[in-house]
Amino acid sequence: MSYTEATIQLLSPEGSLVESDAAAPYLEKITALSDAQLRDFHRQMVVTRRFDIEAGNLQRQGQLALWIPSLGQEAAQVGSGYAAREQDHIFPAYREHAVGRLRGLDPMRIIELLRGLSHGGWNPADTGNFHLYTLVIGSQALHATGYAMGLTLDGATATGDPETDAAVVAYFGDGATSQGDVSEALVFAASYQAPILFFLQNNHWAISVPVERQSRTPLYLRGTGFGIPSVQIDGNDVLASYAVSSTFLDAARAGGGPRFIEALTYRMGAHTTSDDPTKYREKEDERFWAERDPIARFETFLRAKGEADAFFAEVSSEAEDLAADVRARTLALGLPPADKMFAVYSEPHPLMDEQREWLAAYEASLEVPAHDGEAPA
Repeated sequence: MSYTEATIQLLSPEGSLVESDAAAPYLEKITALSDAQLRDFHRQMVVTRRFDIEAGNLQRQGQLALWIPSLGQEAAQVGSGYAAREQDHIFPAYREHAVGRLRGLDPMRIIELLRGLSHGGWNPADTGNFHLYTLVIGSQALHATGYAMGLTLDGATATGDPETDAAVVAYFGDGATSQGDVSEALVFAASYQAPILFFLQNNHWAISVPVERQSRTPLYLRGTGFGIPSVQIDGNDVLASYAVSSTFLDAARAGGGPRFIEALTYRMGAHTTSDDPTKYREKEDERFWAERDPIARFETFLRAKGEADAFFAEVSSEAEDLAADVRARTLALGLPPADKMFAVYSEPHPLMDEQREWLAAYEASLEVPAHDGEAPA
């Protein structure tokens, strides 16, 4: 499935701005962006991709149990991630590395998760309201909807103050739309007019199942079927991702209810490092999407605006520095202390305290007491 007549695109694959009736409502969002913000779009996409590639290399070298690539989906993530405000809450699936970095998540937290050194938990209060990675397909849509309903009950949205009104973004993939949890989330979000943006990254493959086998119609129509205003965008167009997400989040914060975006993109790598996409993908499709690479497209746009080689060299150097730092920190990781297994909650919990004390007593019972004049065994 490629672009359709409904696809909103602001930046063509050739890197030029698109003038169309579909693009017109969103162009004001783009003209309001500063040159510094546009440069940072590019910076975030390039640096995240380099981190992603380095993490994949580390997995191949035995340093991680698994890696989940986001290669090719940088524009969808960076654009929508930028559209979220500080007070908004983000509920990711497990591939939103760029969004996590934008919200302040140290990428080493993802490394630790996929190395098996943590439960995968971080306190969203410490990561810009970026909630936990969710490996159970689609379940985060329900978590996000419940949180958005809570914002309404708490009076934290639709007050008329755009500087404080909050909304929620829920990320999921095309495969998740086949899960009941996503449909249930759409029901509750529509019924309670929850301030939430459902952001579907349609990367065309649910592991090895193509999207056309999952749905006979474009997936953005799923949201429409629940009475939620829904659109389909070019997910490899960072400007479209930003402008449409920003517009929809403004509406959600103002009390306009939920919104739904289907971002057409492509998973250029494997589903995870345990997957071999050469077994089920066609080279022709891969070439089609490689020609629409989100980073190359945006670089062409910036160069046409006058950005010089020095800027792109600086970004490349920053990306290499991050990759080197992640590699060094990964290789320096040791075994976590046993006490870390009880760090499940953000606040002290009596059950965890009880289990910690039991383990300490059990380990103490295994110690062999020393006899007079003899060294311990």
